[in-house]
Amino acid sequence: MSDQALRRIEGSFAAPGGLTLFRRAWLPDQITRVLLVVHGFGEHSGRYDELGAWFAAHGCAVHALDHRGHGRSEGPRTHVDAFAQLIDDLAAFQALVHEEHPAVPITLLAHSMGGLIALAYLAERRPIVSGAIVSGPALAPDRAVPRARVWLARALRRIAPKLRLAAGLDLTGLSRDENVLRRYLADPLVERTMTASLGAEMLAAGASLRARAGAIATPVLLMHGKQDTLCPVAATEEFAAQLTAAGSALRVYPELRHEIFNEPEREQVFADAWRWIEETLA
Repeated sequence: MSDQALRRIEGSFAAPGGLTLFRRAWLPDQITRVLLVVHGFGEHSGRYDELGAWFAAHGCAVHALDHRGHGRSEGPRTHVDAFAQLIDDLAAFQALVHEEHPAVPITLLAHSMGGLIALAYLAERRPIVSGAIVSGPALAPDRAVPRARVWLARALRRIAPKLRLAAGLDLTGLSRDENVLRRYLADPLVERTMTASLGAEMLAAGASLRARAGAIATPVLLMHGKQDTLCPVAATEEFAAQLTAAGSALRVYPELRHEIFNEPEREQVFADAWRWIEETLA
């Protein structure tokens, strides 16, 4: 790890449709690579401070946004009219970051719902990025989620799209680090409900994406905790088997839960991701 000085900055940018979205960055003195962090459902970019600082110490300019309706961004809480809005936001954010670092390769680093957004972005838009690291992508609902809940979200999408529903997350499945769970529960920016529209849009996006893994032309490192009770590892394994881009890989951690970047072994996970960047994307 280098001794580079770290600058943390915060700001905002205009998203398609007029919303103002919050952004933050971790910047080293000498930048060799750019990471775009795409966070998961209900959380926000501030939960990635340790990750941002770690990669900045390795020469990465790390940029993260708060999704619309999340964290410190504008928009109805945890709501979208269409999943494409989240992809449009990511595209606008990448364009902005590219303007700030025009000669530096960009890698996506995405988690959970953010993983779904990033993978759909790769499949549908074919952006100019060097690769993507995706943790615990929300490709399919866990088998523990009652089918009635899935059916309800789809039905309400048509008649009451902004009706708020409990997300039904097994919070003990986030991490084995009790401090992580404690901070999550005390975080005023964390949301634990979603609108029927967001729930239905995520389900539809996951089903569509699972059939189009072969459309992704960018190297992807899929990472998943075997003990993840929120997003099924089986869906990630099936998706990985369909990837055709050279350099794509799957890494499953037997003891880890959903938030592998927040587990006690997180620095090893960071190092594994960094090693893949150096060996595959150099």
